[in-house]
Amino acid sequence: MKSEAEKLEPSVGVSSPYSLNVLQSLKGILSQEEELTFMNILFSSSATLRAGNFGLSRKEVEKQLQITDQDESFFSFLTRVNQAVGRYFQVIYDEKRDQVIAMMRVSARAARSTLSKESLAILLFMFYQQEVLQHEFTLFDQLLSAFGHETTKANQRLLMNIDPLKKIGAIEEYDTNSLEKAYQLTAIGANMFSDSFLHRMVEFSQSNQLSKEEVLKFFKRYNLYREEAEEKR
Repeated sequence: MKSEAEKLEPSVGVSSPYSLNVLQSLKGILSQEEELTFMNILFSSSATLRAGNFGLSRKEVEKQLQITDQDESFFSFLTRVNQAVGRYFQVIYDEKRDQVIAMMRVSARAARSTLSKESLAILLFMFYQQEVLQHEFTLFDQLLSAFGHETTKANQRLLMNIDPLKKIGAIEEYDTNSLEKAYQLTAIGANMFSDSFLHRMVEFSQSNQLSKEEVLKFFKRYNLYREEAEEKR
């Protein structure tokens, strides 16, 4: 069975002819300023070009769109871009860093060449701790206990597999005001896994079929609570 596309890193360029066709269709959805802004976000999100500083600030995006402090216009732009190119890209707004970032969807095979299975396991562990259990950060000692306590040179091996996650902007070091080393997911890391990937992962681990809605609710990816609140208004 052919795997569905997964998201695994900030955009590193446009190579698929299908994605190029999608970009051509933007002209019918976005204004000229919006189209140019999206292309600039795409370019500035390249891990090869701006390692550690992906994307554009909201202020810069609003400047290019010729809007100022207009939440509705800003988020409308993000929504329309994602509706148009969502099969190949996802544009997200990292509020903490105040950065607008374009992420490219890649196949599972391509994803395996981006991250090792050890790095992927570490990212999933942190994703579960911080997105599901709502922990603010993950301690290095927790990662060591989960993945490295039975291996030789465990610290070195763990750091070696954490480094690629830092390079693609999925995690960053967290200041605990102590000597303990800790890491926190970024918006990139929190949006790294597609909904279909999470669905398959949970079904595999549980050896049981689950509805996609149940899985997304578990991972707090489904806007059920937001929708219910809006309905009550």
